[in-house]
Amino acid sequence: MRPLLALLLLCLVTAAPAAERVTLALNWKAQPELGGFYQALVAGHYAERGLDVTIRVGGPMVNNRPLLPVGQIDFLVGTNLLQAFDAVKQGIPTRVVAAMLQKDPQCLLAHGDGPHRTWDDLKRAPLLMGAPGRHSFFLWMESAHGFRRPLLRPYNHSLAPFLVHKDWAMQGYATAEPRRVVEANGVEPRVFLLADQGWASYSTLIETRQGLIDDRPEVVQAFVDASILGWCEYLHGDSAAANERILAENRDMTPEQIAFSIAKMREWGLVDSGDALALGVGALDGERVATFHQQMVDAGLYKRGEINPRDAFTDRFVNRGVGLDRRPTRAATTSP
Repeated sequence: MRPLLALLLLCLVTAAPAAERVTLALNWKAQPELGGFYQALVAGHYAERGLDVTIRVGGPMVNNRPLLPVGQIDFLVGTNLLQAFDAVKQGIPTRVVAAMLQKDPQCLLAHGDGPHRTWDDLKRAPLLMGAPGRHSFFLWMESAHGFRRPLLRPYNHSLAPFLVHKDWAMQGYATAEPRRVVEANGVEPRVFLLADQGWASYSTLIETRQGLIDDRPEVVQAFVDASILGWCEYLHGDSAAANERILAENRDMTPEQIAFSIAKMREWGLVDSGDALALGVGALDGERVATFHQQMVDAGLYKRGEINPRDAFTDRFVNRGVGLDRRPTRAATTSP
């Protein structure tokens, strides 16, 4: 009897399906702005859907993007829609399948005790900005809002030039740089989120290969659903285990910075706002993508008719209300 029982157990173990191994590559180091993916991993949401997920970090000297179309990774976190538009322009067969942040955290900062109090005031301010920003969102600031290129100043992520010039402004992430400024001079800066001025791009996008969408849509759906649940729990549940993982993978991160970033993501409604309130985290809207594309055409980044923005994404895996039951009754959705 016992040999028969052992044989049956062996058959059951043998018949159990192996987990699908997939790799998610990040666009930066482990940080709370990517915390929902870590939450999905440590909470077992990927495993529950038959996925064995490896998270591959990014960083200032790491470019994970070329690995996606050649199949060395399966999913990639994109910073904004510009990268997806460029893929269409270059004929690279990848697509956005979810937008975890409905509002881009990119912002401008002015001194809390300085002369610049409004967005329009900033048009007169010398502006610290790095090369990537000058070739992307500044072109929109220039074309849509009248910011002037002669006022740009080099930016290498050092706060020193900003701190010594009360009449200067600086680019930043709304979830990070404001705290750095307070630590340096004790004064809360004024923060101007680009999204609140009309910058229509999503952020923290999940991208994958068109081949995976066509051949294994169930894998894409499982990954997107698990990631959505991870983000819901990371912002509104117990994120301790995910934060421990982030701290272990990024020695420059601190518990205080994590707490600040999570609070600001809630306060600014970076995840829970717009279409995500009714359709769930990760929501995508074709009209909004088209609007952002038109903004970039107007800014000179693309020629009219050069690409079809619809080719940059698919909404078949989102807008299903996944995770709505895990959100507090009243989510923070307005900017300060």
